[in-house]
Amino acid sequence: MNQEIHINKEIDESRQGEATVIESSKEKNGKKLYVESYGCAMNFSDSEVVASILTKEGYDTTGDVDEADIVLINTCSIRENAEDRVRKRLTNFKNRKKRQPDLVVGILGCMAERLKTNLLEEEKLVDLVAGPDAYRELPGLIEEVGTGQKAVNVLLSRDETYADISPIRLDKSGITGFVSITRGCDNMCSFCVVPFTRGRERSRDPQTIYNECKELFDNGYKEVTLLGQNVDSYRWNMTSKGEIKDETKPTTNFAQLMESVAGVSPDLRIRFSTSHPKDMTDEVLEVIAKHDNICNYIHLPIQSGNSEVLKRMNRGYTREWYLDRIAAIHRIIPDCAITTDIITGFCDETDEEHKDTMTIMEEVKWDFAYMYKYSERPKTLAERRFEDNVPEEIKGARLTEVIDLQRRNSAIKNKAQIGRVHKVLVEGTSKRSKEHMSGRNDHNTKVVFPTGDCKVGDYVLVKITDCTTATLLGEITEVLVPAK
Repeated sequence: MNQEIHINKEIDESRQGEATVIESSKEKNGKKLYVESYGCAMNFSDSEVVASILTKEGYDTTGDVDEADIVLINTCSIRENAEDRVRKRLTNFKNRKKRQPDLVVGILGCMAERLKTNLLEEEKLVDLVAGPDAYRELPGLIEEVGTGQKAVNVLLSRDETYADISPIRLDKSGITGFVSITRGCDNMCSFCVVPFTRGRERSRDPQTIYNECKELFDNGYKEVTLLGQNVDSYRWNMTSKGEIKDETKPTTNFAQLMESVAGVSPDLRIRFSTSHPKDMTDEVLEVIAKHDNICNYIHLPIQSGNSEVLKRMNRGYTREWYLDRIAAIHRIIPDCAITTDIITGFCDETDEEHKDTMTIMEEVKWDFAYMYKYSERPKTLAERRFEDNVPEEIKGARLTEVIDLQRRNSAIKNKAQIGRVHKVLVEGTSKRSKEHMSGRNDHNTKVVFPTGDCKVGDYVLVKITDCTTATLLGEITEVLVPAK
C-alpha cells in the first residue's frame, strides 16, 4: 500500500511545539480526516499513532481542512495561552458546522482530558473527546457521533503504551523520527498538569523500542529521539522502588535502553528528551560518552535557581543538587551542550529568589533555554496550595531579564564555535535561501551552509565561520560516506 505524507508545521509559541496536518493517498471509506497537533514532541508522536489507527480503518487523511469530514485537534494544556489558541480554533469549526452540519469535530490529548465537560456540554465546541490513552477507541467514537451522540473516552490507563502500533511517520523528509519510551508521569511538580492529563508513568517493552528504531533506520531514517516526560525514570520490569516485577524476565533502565538503541547502527543518531535532574545518573552519562552516535546534548530543566522555590515547585532537588549534575556532565562528557527550562514569577517568588535564578544562569551558562512566565493551571498542586500572587508586570520584567541574559550566554556559546568543524545531519533547505541547506549538529544547534554537493540525509562536516544567537553559519569541508 503506497501512501504520500505531507506536513505543514506551525510553531506554538507557548511551548515551541508543532502543529501538523497529514495527507495520505489512501481512500477506503470516503471520509476525509484532518488532524492538527499543538504542543510538545509527545503530542506530535501521538498524532502519528492516531494517523496509523485511523488509516488502518480506511480514513483518507487530508491537508485541506476545508474538504475534511472529520477534524481532530490534538491539544496541549501546559499553558493557558495554548488552550486559548485551541478554543479559538474550535470556535471557527463550530461556526463552520452551521454550513456543514455533518462535520465531526473532536479534541484529543491533554486538553481533552482536562476540559471534557466544558467542551462537550457547556461550550458545545466538539462532538468527540478522546484522552491520551483512548486513541484505539477513535474509530468507535467517530461511529458513535454518527448516531447523533456525543462521544467521550478520557479514561487513563496504567498499561497503555501503544507499543504494538507502527506509527505513520509524519516527518516529510523521512530523516528524523520520534519514538516514545514512556507515557504519563509520576512526578507531581506543583505547577504541572501532565500527571492529571496523561496519568501514571509506564514504560514500553525495550524490545519494541529497539525494533521501532531499527525499522526507522532500515527505512532510511538517520536520527531518532527517545521521548518521555522523564526519560531518566524509564524502567522495564521494575517498580518505582527498583523491585523486580517478574523474576523470569530481564530488567532494563534508561542507560541500558540507550546502550541497546545505540547498537542499531553507528549511523543512527540518538537523542532523548526530557531528562530530570533528580533522576539523571552517572551511568546514563557514561553511556552517552561511550557511544559516538548518542548526541552530546542534554535538556535538563531547572525551572528556578532557588532551592526554596524548587521546594514549592515540588521538583525533588535543590540548587546544589542541580549544580552537582552539571558538574558530572562536564566531567564525564566534556563537550556536551546543556539546555534548560526556566519559569519566572512562580508563587511567592521574591526578588532575592529571582536573583538566584540569574546567578545560576551566570554560573552554568546554558547553551539555550525555554523561558516562560508562570501560568497557573487548574487542578495542579500549586493551585490548591499556593496563591498566584506575583503581579503580571513583575513576572514579565523578570522574564525579560532572563531572556536578555540567556541571549548573551547563547551568543557567547555560539561565538566559541567559530573556527571549529561540526558533524551535521542535513535535514532540509534553509527557510531563508534555497541556495543553503540546514541541519543540526551533535549539540542540537541549527547549522546553515551553502548546498554544495550534499543532499538531505547526508552527514557533512561543516567549518563554522559565523553565527547568530541561535544559529551557526559555515561551509562544508566534507560529505561523509556512511559506515559499512
